[in-house]
Amino acid sequence: MDNETLGPATYYTTSTNRWAVSNVGLPADSSNPQYKSSSSSQFTNTLDSELFQTARISAGSLRYYGLGLENGNYTVKLQFAEIAILGTRSWRSLGRRVFDIYIQGKLEFKDFNILREAGETALRAVVKELKVQVSENYLEIHLFWAGKGTCCVPRQGTYGPSISAISATPETVLQGKKNKTGLIVGIAVAVGAVSFLSVFAAYYLAQRRKRKKSYEDEEFLGMDAKPYMFSYVELRAATDDFNPVNKLGEGGFGPVYRGTLEDGRVVAVKQLSVASHQGKSQFVAEIAIYLLCSTETESFCFDGAGNRSLSLDWPTRFDICLGVARGLAYLHEESRLRIVHRDVKASNILLDSDLNPKISDFGLAKLYDDKKTHISTRVAGTIGYLAPEYAMRGHLTEKADVFSFGVVALEIVSGRPNSDSSLEDDKMYLLEWAWNLHETNQELELVDRTLSSVNDDEVKRIIGVALLCSQTSPGLRPSMSRVVSMLSGDIEVPPVTSKPGYLTDWKFSDATTFMSNTDSSTSRTDNSRGNSTNITSREIGPSYSPPIPASNPILHEIIGEGR
Repeated sequence: MDNETLGPATYYTTSTNRWAVSNVGLPADSSNPQYKSSSSSQFTNTLDSELFQTARISAGSLRYYGLGLENGNYTVKLQFAEIAILGTRSWRSLGRRVFDIYIQGKLEFKDFNILREAGETALRAVVKELKVQVSENYLEIHLFWAGKGTCCVPRQGTYGPSISAISATPETVLQGKKNKTGLIVGIAVAVGAVSFLSVFAAYYLAQRRKRKKSYEDEEFLGMDAKPYMFSYVELRAATDDFNPVNKLGEGGFGPVYRGTLEDGRVVAVKQLSVASHQGKSQFVAEIAIYLLCSTETESFCFDGAGNRSLSLDWPTRFDICLGVARGLAYLHEESRLRIVHRDVKASNILLDSDLNPKISDFGLAKLYDDKKTHISTRVAGTIGYLAPEYAMRGHLTEKADVFSFGVVALEIVSGRPNSDSSLEDDKMYLLEWAWNLHETNQELELVDRTLSSVNDDEVKRIIGVALLCSQTSPGLRPSMSRVVSMLSGDIEVPPVTSKPGYLTDWKFSDATTFMSNTDSSTSRTDNSRGNSTNITSREIGPSYSPPIPASNPILHEIIGEGR
């Protein structure tokens, strides 16, 4: 309720700055305009009659503003009583005060008539309640005369809006305090939730790391050989902090270092390079194979080379050939991780101090699903050891390793590389020469002349197996387990009658040149690996430069110059 004296154009704010009122309008033909009307009568339909004895009136527009309100839902109560137009039995009771009521700019009551709302009873209180939403911290109530009703009954200027009282009550009592309480509770809940989530996240991450470590341990400990796992600190100490002086070479996963353990054992330590393009599973497979290749190895490091230059007699060569065959058979058929090595060659066969062979460098190895007929992949490996179907079409199966083994077996027997341009034309390519000797029953001519004595039966057995392994069709090549049985003498080596098509259809030299010029991969030089020496051979790798066949003797310092 306001008692301020207003004029025809007035804006007034209460002393509390909580409400403001605006009046616009001048009553027509009124020499003494009034903007407030009073009555001492008693009003019905209310317990507070005094509240209705005074009313604010306007000749045009009357606005009330609730200021600084908290946003939310309010109940707005508008209270009216007609004071000027009394219900007498004369023409003075025929006056009609008609106006519109807007709340927050929305028309809520059109053509509002106080007397009609009171049931045509004068001096009767009329109360209107509305639910209003405050969203910008203020409330606007607008009473507007739209030119309707009478203007001069019972006297001149009796028209326009009239209102006795206005109130706006938030739907929740003490909303401000409760809002603050809600805010405090909300913050407390949020802090508690964040704390809980933080603890849960820390626990989850710890469990995840634990599970990950457990999974990794299962991967390693699930191998057939139970390894001893060295700490990184131990390996750093063994390799003198991975000193470049101790670097033996570069593998498919990263560098290899020579190291000495605390107990005096000399080992080679292979690092998994961060930039390696090989996956972790392949690296685990490589570790598994290192464990397989040495019954004496107890760790994730394979034994370092203890041998340098020495001569290998025939029994040693035969055992090396049989050992390599057993290793490949394990990879293909017995290991939990079925693996195709893809780079079986002499320089990737290491010998320990007892001259036991160990297949090394699994940087190009592929996990193999025996449910698939083959793997289609980019060609990688070393020219001279690649199976035709793999070199020409990229079709990879375990029979690609079988072909490579056949070439290595012939190299072990002959003591020479698979290609030597210094020899006569008919002897330049080892496979072609071996087949020519086989066709004339002169297989023993293939034997390294530096050997003082050999077992003729074992020589023929190895050569026969090698020729079977080097057949053009993968289906004609034996499995490595069958190769082991044939080399061990458990089963007979079947006669080989069909000469490979790659030898009959075109010269082997043409095939080598074809592979060199058409493959889209890169060649890289094989550096020293383990105890194998610097054998220069071209390999197909990630990007391309024209490769050339291996031209130096295999196991150069171990086997010797050969032929």
